[in-house]
Amino acid sequence: MPNPHIPIPPTAVGPKNINIAIFNSSKVVSDTQLAPMVAALQKQVTRDFAPIWGIDANVVFVPKGGKVDPTYWQLGIFDNSDQAGALGYHDITAAGQPLGKVFAETDIQFGSSLSVTISHELLEMLGDPDINLCVFVQSTDTAGIIYAYEVGDPVEDDSLGYLIDGVLVSDFVYPSWFESFRVNGPFDKQNKVTKPFQLLAGGYIGVYQVPNSGGWTQLTPDAKARLYRNRAKLGSRRERRKTPRDQWQKSEVK
Repeated sequence: MPNPHIPIPPTAVGPKNINIAIFNSSKVVSDTQLAPMVAALQKQVTRDFAPIWGIDANVVFVPKGGKVDPTYWQLGIFDNSDQAGALGYHDITAAGQPLGKVFAETDIQFGSSLSVTISHELLEMLGDPDINLCVFVQSTDTAGIIYAYEVGDPVEDDSLGYLIDGVLVSDFVYPSWFESFRVNGPFDKQNKVTKPFQLLAGGYIGVYQVPNSGGWTQLTPDAKARLYRNRAKLGSRRERRKTPRDQWQKSEVK
Protein backbone atom coordinates (compact mmCIF):
# COMPACT_ATOMS: atom_id res chain seq x y z
CA MET A 1 0.00 0.00 0.00
CA PRO A 2 1.38 3.47 -0.85
CA ASN A 3 2.63 5.47 2.09
CA PRO A 4 0.00 8.22 2.77
CA HIS A 5 2.77 10.65 3.69
CA ILE A 6 4.34 10.44 0.24
CA PRO A 7 2.17 12.48 -2.14
CA ILE A 8 2.18 11.06 -5.65
CA PRO A 9 1.95 13.76 -8.36
CA PRO A 10 -1.18 13.52 -10.52
CA THR A 11 0.87 12.52 -13.55
CA ALA A 12 1.72 9.23 -11.78
CA VAL A 13 4.28 6.91 -13.29
CA GLY A 14 3.58 6.36 -16.94
CA PRO A 15 5.53 5.76 -20.15
CA LYS A 16 9.13 6.92 -20.22
CA ASN A 17 8.61 9.91 -22.50
CA ILE A 18 11.79 11.66 -21.30
CA ASN A 19 15.09 10.65 -22.86
CA ILE A 20 18.31 11.84 -21.24
CA ALA A 21 21.73 11.40 -22.81
CA ILE A 22 24.69 11.37 -20.42
CA PHE A 23 27.70 12.11 -22.62
CA ASN A 24 31.39 12.03 -21.80
CA SER A 25 33.53 15.05 -22.71
CA SER A 26 35.99 14.61 -19.85
CA LYS A 27 39.69 13.81 -20.10
CA VAL A 28 39.94 12.60 -16.50
CA VAL A 29 37.18 9.98 -16.47
CA SER A 30 36.89 7.12 -18.94
CA ASP A 31 33.89 5.61 -20.68
CA THR A 32 34.63 2.38 -18.82
CA GLN A 33 34.25 4.23 -15.51
CA LEU A 34 31.07 6.05 -16.52
CA ALA A 35 29.12 3.20 -18.13
CA PRO A 36 28.32 1.31 -14.88
CA MET A 37 27.40 4.61 -13.21
CA VAL A 38 24.80 5.30 -15.90
CA ALA A 39 23.37 1.79 -15.53
CA ALA A 40 22.98 2.36 -11.78
CA LEU A 41 21.39 5.76 -12.39
CA GLN A 42 18.79 4.23 -14.69
CA LYS A 43 17.86 1.86 -11.88
CA GLN A 44 17.72 4.75 -9.39
CA VAL A 45 15.43 6.81 -11.63
CA THR A 46 13.00 3.99 -12.43
CA ARG A 47 13.05 2.07 -9.15
CA ASP A 48 13.51 4.82 -6.54
CA PHE A 49 12.69 8.24 -7.97
CA ALA A 50 9.78 7.61 -10.34
CA PRO A 51 7.41 5.95 -7.82
CA ILE A 52 7.80 8.97 -5.51
CA TRP A 53 7.90 11.87 -7.95
CA GLY A 54 5.92 10.38 -10.83
CA ILE A 55 8.70 11.13 -13.32
CA ASP A 56 10.52 8.37 -15.16
CA ALA A 57 13.08 8.56 -17.97
CA ASN A 58 15.26 6.58 -20.32
CA VAL A 59 18.87 7.29 -19.42
CA VAL A 60 21.40 6.47 -22.15
CA PHE A 61 25.19 6.72 -22.14
CA VAL A 62 26.98 8.37 -25.05
CA PRO A 63 30.73 7.64 -25.01
CA LYS A 64 33.44 10.06 -26.06
CA GLY A 65 33.00 11.14 -29.66
CA GLY A 66 29.48 9.70 -29.84
CA LYS A 67 26.54 11.48 -31.41
CA VAL A 68 23.83 12.81 -29.07
CA ASP A 69 20.25 12.81 -30.35
CA PRO A 70 19.33 16.54 -30.46
CA THR A 71 15.83 15.81 -29.16
CA TYR A 72 17.23 14.37 -25.92
CA TRP A 73 17.81 16.21 -22.69
CA GLN A 74 21.55 16.24 -22.06
CA LEU A 75 23.82 15.79 -19.07
CA GLY A 76 27.45 16.45 -19.96
CA ILE A 77 30.49 15.23 -18.05
CA PHE A 78 33.23 17.85 -18.44
CA ASP A 79 36.53 18.44 -16.68
CA ASN A 80 35.64 21.95 -15.46
CA SER A 81 33.39 24.88 -16.24
CA ASP A 82 36.02 26.50 -18.46
CA GLN A 83 36.06 23.42 -20.68
CA ALA A 84 32.26 23.39 -20.93
CA GLY A 85 32.27 27.03 -21.99
CA ALA A 86 35.09 26.54 -24.47
CA LEU A 87 33.21 23.67 -26.10
CA GLY A 88 30.14 25.87 -26.47
CA TYR A 89 27.84 24.32 -23.87
CA HIS A 90 25.75 27.04 -22.24
CA ASP A 91 22.36 27.04 -20.47
CA ILE A 92 20.19 24.84 -22.69
CA THR A 93 20.94 22.54 -25.61
CA ALA A 94 21.08 23.82 -29.19
CA ALA A 95 17.56 22.42 -29.65
CA GLY A 96 16.31 24.19 -26.51
CA GLN A 97 16.21 21.08 -24.30
CA PRO A 98 17.32 20.94 -20.64
CA LEU A 99 21.07 20.69 -20.12
CA GLY A 100 22.95 19.60 -17.02
CA LYS A 101 26.69 19.81 -16.38
CA VAL A 102 28.99 17.84 -14.09
CA PHE A 103 32.66 18.75 -13.68
CA ALA A 104 34.71 15.60 -13.05
CA GLU A 105 38.10 17.24 -12.56
CA THR A 106 36.62 19.67 -10.05
CA ASP A 107 35.01 16.79 -8.16
CA ILE A 108 38.34 14.96 -8.00
CA GLN A 109 40.12 18.08 -6.73
CA PHE A 110 37.65 18.45 -3.87
CA GLY A 111 37.48 14.74 -3.07
CA SER A 112 33.81 14.45 -4.03
CA SER A 113 32.15 11.33 -5.42
CA LEU A 114 31.58 11.75 -9.16
CA SER A 115 28.72 9.24 -9.22
CA VAL A 116 26.91 11.10 -6.43
CA THR A 117 27.32 14.39 -8.29
CA ILE A 118 25.94 12.92 -11.53
CA SER A 119 23.03 11.33 -9.65
CA HIS A 120 22.32 14.61 -7.88
CA GLU A 121 22.28 16.58 -11.15
CA LEU A 122 20.19 13.97 -12.97
CA LEU A 123 17.46 13.84 -10.32
CA GLU A 124 17.30 17.63 -10.07
CA MET A 125 16.92 17.87 -13.86
CA LEU A 126 13.96 15.51 -13.65
CA GLY A 127 12.40 17.34 -10.70
CA ASP A 128 12.75 20.84 -12.15
CA PRO A 129 14.07 20.75 -15.74
CA ASP A 130 13.49 24.45 -16.42
CA ILE A 131 15.07 25.54 -13.09
CA ASN A 132 12.06 27.73 -12.30
CA LEU A 133 9.98 25.84 -9.73
CA CYS A 134 9.77 27.19 -6.18
CA VAL A 135 7.80 26.88 -2.94
CA PHE A 136 6.70 29.97 -1.03
CA VAL A 137 6.38 29.74 2.75
CA GLN A 138 4.60 32.88 3.90
CA SER A 139 5.35 34.10 7.43
CA THR A 140 3.31 37.35 7.47
CA ASP A 141 1.03 39.18 5.07
CA THR A 142 4.08 40.83 3.48
CA ALA A 143 6.99 38.46 4.15
CA GLY A 144 8.16 34.92 3.63
CA ILE A 145 10.78 32.69 2.05
CA ILE A 146 10.80 31.23 -1.45
CA TYR A 147 12.60 27.87 -1.58
CA ALA A 148 14.17 26.57 -4.78
CA TYR A 149 12.63 23.25 -5.84
CA GLU A 150 15.88 21.27 -5.75
CA VAL A 151 15.52 17.64 -4.72
CA GLY A 152 19.17 16.89 -4.02
CA ASP A 153 20.56 19.99 -2.32
CA PRO A 154 19.14 19.48 1.22
CA VAL A 155 20.82 16.05 1.42
CA GLU A 156 23.76 16.75 -0.86
CA ASP A 157 26.67 15.29 1.11
CA ASP A 158 28.35 12.14 -0.20
CA SER A 159 28.02 10.51 3.23
CA LEU A 160 24.23 10.54 2.82
CA GLY A 161 24.28 8.59 -0.45
CA TYR A 162 23.52 4.90 -0.95
CA LEU A 163 24.76 2.07 -3.15
CA ILE A 164 23.15 0.63 -6.26
CA ASP A 165 25.13 -2.28 -7.75
CA GLY A 166 28.26 -0.96 -6.08
CA VAL A 167 27.77 2.60 -7.37
CA LEU A 168 27.26 5.38 -4.81
CA VAL A 169 24.25 7.55 -5.73
CA SER A 170 22.72 10.65 -4.18
CA ASP A 171 20.02 10.74 -1.54
CA PHE A 172 17.05 12.91 -2.54
CA VAL A 173 14.11 14.53 -0.78
CA TYR A 174 10.46 13.68 -1.27
CA PRO A 175 7.63 16.11 -2.11
CA SER A 176 6.77 16.05 1.60
CA TRP A 177 10.02 17.94 2.33
CA PHE A 178 8.47 21.02 0.71
CA GLU A 179 5.17 20.78 2.64
CA SER A 180 5.26 22.58 5.98
CA PHE A 181 2.15 20.83 7.36
CA ARG A 182 3.74 17.36 7.20
CA VAL A 183 4.39 15.83 10.63
CA ASN A 184 5.37 12.31 9.70
CA GLY A 185 7.93 11.24 7.13
CA PRO A 186 9.56 9.90 5.21
CA PHE A 187 11.01 13.12 3.85
CA ASP A 188 13.91 11.63 1.89
CA LYS A 189 14.99 8.36 0.33
CA GLN A 190 17.40 7.50 3.13
CA ASN A 191 14.93 8.50 5.85
CA LYS A 192 17.51 10.76 7.49
CA VAL A 193 15.41 13.94 7.42
CA THR A 194 12.88 14.29 10.25
CA LYS A 195 10.83 17.34 9.23
CA PRO A 196 10.04 19.62 6.29
CA PHE A 197 12.76 22.04 5.14
CA GLN A 198 15.40 20.39 7.35
CA LEU A 199 18.94 20.63 5.99
CA LEU A 200 21.33 17.83 6.87
CA ALA A 201 25.05 18.38 7.43
CA GLY A 202 26.60 19.20 4.07
CA GLY A 203 23.22 20.15 2.61
CA TYR A 204 21.90 23.53 1.53
CA ILE A 205 19.03 25.14 -0.35
CA GLY A 206 18.63 28.28 -2.43
CA VAL A 207 16.19 30.80 -0.96
CA TYR A 208 14.76 34.16 -1.92
CA GLN A 209 13.64 36.37 0.92
CA VAL A 210 10.41 38.35 0.54
CA PRO A 211 10.60 41.33 0.66
CA ASN A 212 13.63 41.08 -1.62
CA SER A 213 16.83 41.08 0.42
CA GLY A 214 19.27 41.00 -2.45
CA GLY A 215 18.30 38.12 -4.71
CA TRP A 216 18.89 34.40 -4.26
CA THR A 217 20.98 33.37 -1.27
CA GLN A 218 21.98 30.02 0.15
CA LEU A 219 20.60 28.54 3.35
CA THR A 220 22.78 26.06 5.24
CA PRO A 221 22.36 24.07 8.49
CA ASP A 222 25.14 26.08 10.13
CA ALA A 223 23.46 28.40 12.66
CA LYS A 224 26.39 30.82 12.43
CA ALA A 225 25.86 31.29 8.72
CA ARG A 226 22.18 30.66 8.10
CA LEU A 227 22.13 32.98 5.13
CA TYR A 228 25.11 33.92 3.08
CA ARG A 229 25.85 35.08 -0.43
CA ASN A 230 28.51 33.31 -2.41
CA ARG A 231 29.33 33.13 -6.05
CA ALA A 232 27.38 30.36 -7.72
CA LYS A 233 29.62 27.93 -9.62
CA LEU A 234 29.69 28.80 -13.31
CA GLY A 235 27.41 26.47 -15.23
CA SER A 236 25.60 25.21 -12.13
CA ARG A 237 21.85 25.09 -11.68
CA ARG A 238 22.19 27.69 -8.94
CA GLU A 239 23.94 30.09 -11.30
CA ARG A 240 21.23 29.66 -13.90
CA ARG A 241 18.48 30.19 -11.34
CA LYS A 242 20.12 33.50 -10.42
CA THR A 243 20.45 34.51 -14.09
CA PRO A 244 17.51 36.32 -15.74
CA ARG A 245 15.92 34.05 -18.31
CA ASP A 246 16.46 36.52 -21.16
CA GLN A 247 20.21 36.10 -20.56
CA TRP A 248 20.19 32.32 -20.96
CA GLN A 249 22.16 31.09 -23.97
CA LYS A 250 21.57 28.12 -26.23
CA SER A 251 24.53 25.80 -26.65
CA GLU A 252 26.53 26.21 -29.83
CA VAL A 253 26.99 22.45 -30.08
CA LYS A 254 24.46 20.71 -32.32
